[in-house]
Amino acid sequence: MSNAQIEIQLIASLVAIACAIPGTFLVLRKMALITDAISHSILPGIVIGFFITHDLSSPLLIIMAAASGVLTVVLVEFIQKTGLVKEDTAIGLVFPALFSIGIILIAKNANDVHLDIDAVLLGELAFAPFDRLILGGMDIGPKSLWIIGTILLITLGLLVTFFKELKVSTFDAGLASALGLSPVVMHYGLMTVSSITTVGAFDAVGAILVIALMIAPAATAYLLTNDLKKMLLLAILFGVGSAISGYWVAHGLDASISGSMTTVLGLLFLLVYLFAPNKGLFSVLYRQKRQRIEVSLLTFLLHLGNHSDDETERHVKHLNEHINWQKVKARSVLDLALKNNMIIIDNDIVFLTQKGKIFTSEAIDYIITNKNSEIENMKDRFFLFRG
Repeated sequence: MSNAQIEIQLIASLVAIACAIPGTFLVLRKMALITDAISHSILPGIVIGFFITHDLSSPLLIIMAAASGVLTVVLVEFIQKTGLVKEDTAIGLVFPALFSIGIILIAKNANDVHLDIDAVLLGELAFAPFDRLILGGMDIGPKSLWIIGTILLITLGLLVTFFKELKVSTFDAGLASALGLSPVVMHYGLMTVSSITTVGAFDAVGAILVIALMIAPAATAYLLTNDLKKMLLLAILFGVGSAISGYWVAHGLDASISGSMTTVLGLLFLLVYLFAPNKGLFSVLYRQKRQRIEVSLLTFLLHLGNHSDDETERHVKHLNEHINWQKVKARSVLDLALKNNMIIIDNDIVFLTQKGKIFTSEAIDYIITNKNSEIENMKDRFFLFRG
């Protein structure tokens, strides 16, 4: 493995970590789309900073770009608070306008500059190792590595310092205000960090990969855990893992590095989306099917309790002939009731067991008192087997 390959993977990994931290809070705050807006609307800030300094390596470019990102958030919230449009519409109005202003500024004042759309949107990590930082005649590594490394250290420092404040303001802004914290300050601080991170990664990896690394790892982690610290750790691991594996996919296919990394992130999210233990699609579908059977069981047990003296109503065939359940559903309900010792069947006549009678009695009490939500807890106490 060459030095350039090591540097590319290191830059991508640092970008992944730096993006995963603010990205986690953006996902939790339901503000994922704002990353797309920031990644495009920083362009006028970069252009204005360049016009002032005429130096592409000046720190003023990062400051101006971050200010442009914060301006995007302010404008989006201002338009949203009018109540005339929703947040997604406000974002769709603001960031194309700011991005277009940046393009116009380039076209009018720097029309001799070639704006490479592929480089801006997709980035080109392969070129990052060639843009070196020289201090005192000594080559100390790629510029992108130092820029994103510095931003990551600042982000980690802010995370450790304000973790509790961020956590409280993210999950309960009202409680944060009551405790004397300022949700507004936390909000704009997060937006500033997101803007600076986007600017730092923009030149090396491009807008598309910044958005992907900011949102996809956090969204994937969100499907696996409800613990904030675990979510942050998983988001970082998913981001770094996808960045490194995406590089080698690109190496093997001779394809775009950023495009391959984004594709790996998408595939990883798809796998977790389908197979996550609690929030995955298959788990949700299975749980819904199970709940339908359990509701049918509860209905059946209530029916038996109401017709304890009528054998016709408690005959096995009654499920098909009178309740109009198909044979498969009827069999599933009977099997579940038998497994949980709720019923016994004698000569095709169904009888409630003592356990079944107690369960039915408690269920009726909950229904009468409008505490249907308690029925799930009751199932956990009575059921040995779920539907």
